[in-house]
Formats: sequence, C-alpha cells, structure tokens
Amino acid sequence: MPLSEQEQRLLEEMERSLYHNDADYVATVSGRGGKRNYTTIVVGILVGLLGVATIVTGVAIRLPIVGILGFVVMFVGVLLAISVPKSGAADDAQSTDSSATSNRGSSRSATKPDFMDRLNERWEKRQDDHDQ
Repeated sequence: MPLSEQEQRLLEEMERSLYHNDADYVATVSGRGGKRNYTTIVVGILVGLLGVATIVTGVAIRLPIVGILGFVVMFVGVLLAISVPKSGAADDAQSTDSSATSNRGSSRSATKPDFMDRLNERWEKRQDDHDQ
C-alpha cells in the first residue's frame, strides 16, 4: 500500500528530525564507523594466509598441534582484517557527540515539542476518523 503525499512528507520530516537531533545514534546504526585502515586489512589477510599455510603444513606433517596453531593464526588474521579501528571511531564519536550535544540544546527546545504535538494531533485525528 503506497503512502499518501502527506504521509511521505511526515516520514521525511521524521527522518530529518532524527538525523538532526540524534546524529550519534544515526552514526552508530548506519554502520559507518571510523575510517578503514587498508594497511590493517592487508596485514590481516596476510596473517590469515599464513594461518592457512600453517594448517596445510600441520596436515602434511601429521601434527594436530600445528594445525590447531594454524587455525588460531588464521582466525586472528581474519579478525584483524574485519575489525574497525577503535582510535578513529572514538575520535569521530567524540566530535559527533560534542556537535550533537550542542545542536540538541538549541534545537530540541524549539522544534521537538512542536513536531511531537503535530504528530500527536495527526494520530488523534486519524484515530477519530477511523472510529467513525
């Protein structure tokens, strides 16, 4: 069921309000963490390949401990390759948090109550229309 023009405008207004008032939450949910460090990704891939080579060597020389060690090395390499750098994410979160806090103080008191009041009025009107 497609949305009416009024519902689409309301949805867009809600999205703008969310992006404006809760920038830190949006950054967390959107999955955009810190900047990717491609050197860390390459090192993680190389460590993972070293782990695979160690597993193959352990199988070839028939020593299970070498295979287990290879698996651990491979696992560490994969974790290293897919991990998000914490230092960049923490810096971004701090700057986003400080700007979001300053925006919240000024805009929430001015725009938030009006927006919520309008939503409540629309909801009540819709419920009244539905009951009749």
